[in-house]
Amino acid sequence: MAAPSEEAIKQFSALMEQLEEPLKTTFQHVHQGYPRGTLVRFLKAREWNVLKAHKMLMDSLNWRLQNEIDTVLAKPILPPDLYRSIRDTLLVGLTGYSKQGQPVYAFGVGLSTFDKASVHYYLQSHIQMNEYRDRVVLPGASEMFGKQINTCLKVMDMTGLKLSALNQIKMLSTITAVDDLNYPEKTETYYIVNAPYVFSACWKVVKPLLQERTKKKIKVLSGPGRDELLKVMDYQTLPHFCKREGSGSSSDEVDCYSYDHPFHQQLYNFVKQQAQSQDTVGLLKQGSMHVKVPTPDLEEAKIMQTIESELQNLRGGGDGMSRSFNRITIEGP
Repeated sequence: MAAPSEEAIKQFSALMEQLEEPLKTTFQHVHQGYPRGTLVRFLKAREWNVLKAHKMLMDSLNWRLQNEIDTVLAKPILPPDLYRSIRDTLLVGLTGYSKQGQPVYAFGVGLSTFDKASVHYYLQSHIQMNEYRDRVVLPGASEMFGKQINTCLKVMDMTGLKLSALNQIKMLSTITAVDDLNYPEKTETYYIVNAPYVFSACWKVVKPLLQERTKKKIKVLSGPGRDELLKVMDYQTLPHFCKREGSGSSSDEVDCYSYDHPFHQQLYNFVKQQAQSQDTVGLLKQGSMHVKVPTPDLEEAKIMQTIESELQNLRGGGDGMSRSFNRITIEGP
């Protein structure tokens, strides 16, 4: 597919050369000096269809303009205690780098409650983390490892996922819609660990709906997945919930989700410094950004409907649902 791919990139590049301001500047914020990599990501997301990829990228650039995404890293969430509450209820953190140099993010899916702030604050925080990854973390990794690094790895901890997780599912659906349509192909692999019965039941019905490209990126591991993860990262990079058998964190491990973790301190201080340089802090005491959530594509919408339906079916499953709190061994995706 090398020749068709190169031709698609050439055609896409020619279309993007026609950009005028302010879209041109916004595109520069997206590609960070590597336009080819951005074109390839959007082409992959649309199965190498140039016209569909072009529409997707143009929609994303317009979304960025309409929601002032280019300046989101100059809009701190205030006061700091509110940001701390968000960190306590949207569990995500950077644990280190893989053996190939990719940033490794941990995500506590099952224990994220999203109940200490409005959806707008959670979305603002998530987008800030995306932009910080693309503008700071990935360029830093590229310099550190002496090669271009454009993707990350995510370890998704399902500890605590329950049948009553519909509210979390809806928030995750919002985050996923933002990522899929505006930050495509930024994650090379999703590692699912500590999966309870409720996850495996949903995975069984969702998996057939996924594109083959997406299926290959998702790896469901047994238990905490330590042995498999050690093939791609060193022990010190393992998320705390993967370092020993069983779920949850160890008391002697640094919690990568915490507001006090170096990664979150660096991110929050970076945003505050950017705000001070642009003199925007005073304006931000009024409240959160109100980012318009892109409409999920048909595939994504169908998947979320299927998950909600399956959760409702499981709720009516009777005594057998006591298994939802027991870990099971899952044989891979």
